[in-house]
Amino acid sequence: MSLERALTAFAGMMVLISVALTYFVHPYFVWFTVFIGANLFQQSFTRFCPATMIMRKVFGLKTERELALEK
Repeated sequence: MSLERALTAFAGMMVLISVALTYFVHPYFVWFTVFIGANLFQQSFTRFCPATMIMRKVFGLKTERELALEK
């Protein structure tokens, strides 16, 4: 799995978790969803995302470009 695909899956999972927390636990968990959206928005411009740094170091994931160069 590439780093980009893992990040998309992680972001989607976090949004679903935050929506479930908002519905089942407390309405203020909607701010968690807002934070996730804001982080995705800023990452699209700055290319800085702490989750990608963690996925790269802990799980050893590589970008699609790096995977293509290995072939």
